[in-house]
Amino acid sequence: MRSVRDDQLVRPTVEDEVAAAGSELIGGPAGRRALPGGWRVPVRIIALVMIGMFALGMVQKAPCYDHGWFFGATTQYTHACYSDIPHLFAGRGFDQGLIPYLDRIPRSAGDMDYLEYPVLTGLFMEVAALVTPGGGSIQHREQFNWFVNAGLLLACAVVIAVCVARTHRRRPWDGLLVALAPAFALTATINWDLFAVALTAAAMYMWSRGKPAATGVLIGLAAAAKLYPVLLLWPLLLLCWRAGRPRAFLTSLAAAAGAWLVVNLPVMFVFGGGIHIRPGWAKFYTFSQERPVDYGSLWLLISQKTGDPLADVNTYATALMIVGALALGALCLYAPRRPRFAQLAFLVVALFVLTNKVYSPQYVLWLIPLAALARPKWRDFLIWQACEVLYFLGIWFYLAYIGDGDKHQGLPLEGYQLALVLHLLGTLYLCAVVVRDVLSPERDVVRRDGSDDPSGGLLDGAPDIRVLGPARRRYRPVERTEGRVQWGAGSGGA
Repeated sequence: MRSVRDDQLVRPTVEDEVAAAGSELIGGPAGRRALPGGWRVPVRIIALVMIGMFALGMVQKAPCYDHGWFFGATTQYTHACYSDIPHLFAGRGFDQGLIPYLDRIPRSAGDMDYLEYPVLTGLFMEVAALVTPGGGSIQHREQFNWFVNAGLLLACAVVIAVCVARTHRRRPWDGLLVALAPAFALTATINWDLFAVALTAAAMYMWSRGKPAATGVLIGLAAAAKLYPVLLLWPLLLLCWRAGRPRAFLTSLAAAAGAWLVVNLPVMFVFGGGIHIRPGWAKFYTFSQERPVDYGSLWLLISQKTGDPLADVNTYATALMIVGALALGALCLYAPRRPRFAQLAFLVVALFVLTNKVYSPQYVLWLIPLAALARPKWRDFLIWQACEVLYFLGIWFYLAYIGDGDKHQGLPLEGYQLALVLHLLGTLYLCAVVVRDVLSPERDVVRRDGSDDPSGGLLDGAPDIRVLGPARRRYRPVERTEGRVQWGAGSGGA
């Protein structure tokens, strides 16, 4: 495997004006006589920054720790410190020692008959519950359980930051986008999404190192913790098809299916009187199917504006997702250069976020690592983050407004709808600049130095075999030297 020299690392304070301006807080941009250092130096710094920002996110939840989660429901909204973790400890029977997917949850405990999360997330919750002491009041146990979960999620956050920093060999400092993302710190302990995000980030890292089997295993495990990681198989199919490397995709696909089955099969079926799907295992899928239009989605905005409950929202959302996925396929095959894996991965997950019938505030965690790899430009990243932070505040203040009786302390419907529109526009803006980079590769900050796809693994520098439209004549690889590709006019593809 090709080694990377220290002086090849990209310095963001040199190429990014926002990073250069921000660096004035710590002494200014790196000078030309600065010691370059190796990749280990930025990775260690990024890990420490992530720990610090995660801790600040925990401090932000302090108003809820002793009061908001237990006394006066609106306090957790007015202080924007809500978390599912303490509520579901008792609400899903973990305080009673119930086994997820096997034991039915009593109606006295919560509003679900079984846990509505995929198997690996359920395992994550169960491990945290087993570590939680059994004595004391339920409030004390919920507080302790939140701390246990926060510690496990912190480990996931560090894994995410390190994987992003290592995915692009010459750009470790891009991991700082993840570590310093304000929406990451604010939403990290709302739910258990960081577990799936960590597995997904590790899958991206494995693909960048040319290991399709390990990539598939991690995608399969991630999909067993949260559904969205399975979407990464679509960009892999498109890119491997264009590069004429179907074997790499099939290896990842088989490994993903195998890993998912290994995790799910032990709890999927009930034996006795025939073989039946266990209702506890199926709860996540039936709940996702039956769930109506909910907060944060485009469909909620349409429903509120028209008065139509959109009973067929599953059909609308699925159709829009399929059309968008086909559009990504056309973008991949018609682009003048094969898109980078991170670009298509970000676009397909963003498409799912925009078309889904619900957008919980912590879903932004799905996109942050992908955005840092797809468009490592501080200005665009911070514009998007600003929109997400405003939505984070908007949803909690709106829930406070509708939940405190006649006091109306918070944000009215019109204000919430404005925050929702800002979330949609911010995500669309970042999608637009990524698509622009795909169509105009010379504007892609990752490719400016002649790199092809640092996160592409086996596809990095590979010739295009299947290309459509003007791309067949516009670009072709003419030379590859030490991992860099020189491009010139000519016929691309065979």
